[in-house]
Amino acid sequence: MGRDMTSWIARFQAQEADRPAVHWAGRWISYSELAQRTTNLAAWLHSNGVTRGDAVSILAPNHIAHLELIAATDWLGARYAPLNTRLSASELQAVVDVIQPRVLVHEAECSALALPAGARRIDLADYAQCLADDAKLPPADERDPERIAKLLLTGGSTGTPKAAMIPRRQVEANIDNTVAAWGLRADDCTIQASPAFHAGINVLATPLLAIGGCVVLPRNFDPQAYLSAASAHQATLLFMVPTMYRMLADHPDFDAADLGAVRFAISGGAACDPGLRERYAKRGVAFRQGYGLTEAGVNCFAISAAAAAEHPQSVGTPMPGTQAVLRHEDGSPVTTGEVGELTLAGPHVFAGYLGNDAETASCLRDGWLWTGDLARQDKNGWYTIVGRRKEMFISGGENVFPAEVEAAIATHPGVSEAAVFGMPHRRWGEVGVAAVSPAEVSAEKLKAHLKSLLAGYKIPHQWIALDALPKTGAGKIDKPALKARAAVFAQDDHHADSKSAA
Repeated sequence: MGRDMTSWIARFQAQEADRPAVHWAGRWISYSELAQRTTNLAAWLHSNGVTRGDAVSILAPNHIAHLELIAATDWLGARYAPLNTRLSASELQAVVDVIQPRVLVHEAECSALALPAGARRIDLADYAQCLADDAKLPPADERDPERIAKLLLTGGSTGTPKAAMIPRRQVEANIDNTVAAWGLRADDCTIQASPAFHAGINVLATPLLAIGGCVVLPRNFDPQAYLSAASAHQATLLFMVPTMYRMLADHPDFDAADLGAVRFAISGGAACDPGLRERYAKRGVAFRQGYGLTEAGVNCFAISAAAAAEHPQSVGTPMPGTQAVLRHEDGSPVTTGEVGELTLAGPHVFAGYLGNDAETASCLRDGWLWTGDLARQDKNGWYTIVGRRKEMFISGGENVFPAEVEAAIATHPGVSEAAVFGMPHRRWGEVGVAAVSPAEVSAEKLKAHLKSLLAGYKIPHQWIALDALPKTGAGKIDKPALKARAAVFAQDDHHADSKSAA
């Protein structure tokens, strides 16, 4: 790898002392101050028994402690293990039982959580005491590429989230690939508005901090505050999921916000619909579609501005050092233009799921990560993600890819959000159900709109109209929650075309 395996603290110390690093709680924290804060935090953790291999968790909204714990645990050879604030108490307990944190930094109420014997809780209200610790800092841990640096919870919304083991080589590969392929610069500034407990913090925030860039860290996502911060700090790079981009575009301040410094915006989790991209294009903001997953780094593909304009749904080509092959279920490669499961290999691939050998063996096979995502590659080498393998359904013997149907629905000017999934049907095996917002959208008009865009078997049979679609903690549409609302089809198809009220 091009970048050496120095610690995060050493990276911070290597920058100009007064160079702004993180904007938090109304002020800029310089790189020299960030280095001192993380040094003190590492000393405090060590004095409280944290050593190599121990997990340190944080249960809180966005807070600079997230970034400082990444650096401090790296110095000690410990594991940064953030917890999802959206999980229920029982879900959190199940995660804690697997991670076994030595220290839990928290803001949310967590008195009911049973921690391992000897574990320490520290309320964020008392966090400043950790940074004032004068304990002796031990020598930096060995820079072992295979040492597990992070335990990141997968973004799935069904069952107990799995703890993905992130080795240092993945952290370094993601920095190298992102800086090179996306063209990140030391004078770039981004706003980390997605949850810091999610792998999305590694899309732009940690790569920028590795090269001396600036990160604005709001406590949570608020459209008005985001637009104000983008203007005030002249943000050059944006990263959000489509739902967040739409909330910005729908805000009254959007047209007046100063977005002139923005070089490009990355859409993660799903592609932005044409209408939304056009609204940003009128403000001079160009979109690029990103692709990644917790288990792989999280940036795996890149696309140039020119290519993104011509192929707006494409994620581009694999980043340097990334191998990508689309495969049939038996492992054989598919042909050009054919849909297959995306498999990845390279230094950015994770080491498996903590305490879950069965799931690890299922997705890591012969050095390849089976992502569960379906994609196709065109004759020019461009990759396009078409959906999740588990979300694909078969209607009347034909494969239906929800992402394709969602993209078609999104071209209707009256639709803000759309989600498609399959449900059992007596005659066709499975049929599509579409959830759309806003609730005023007519199912009849949508079906008429789709007739010129999709084959008949791809057009949803049932429509659920809602004021807003439910979201997961990572800001993605929560399809399991929508499925729970949908009626299981047990009737003939002449009863199947229906629309459920919100």
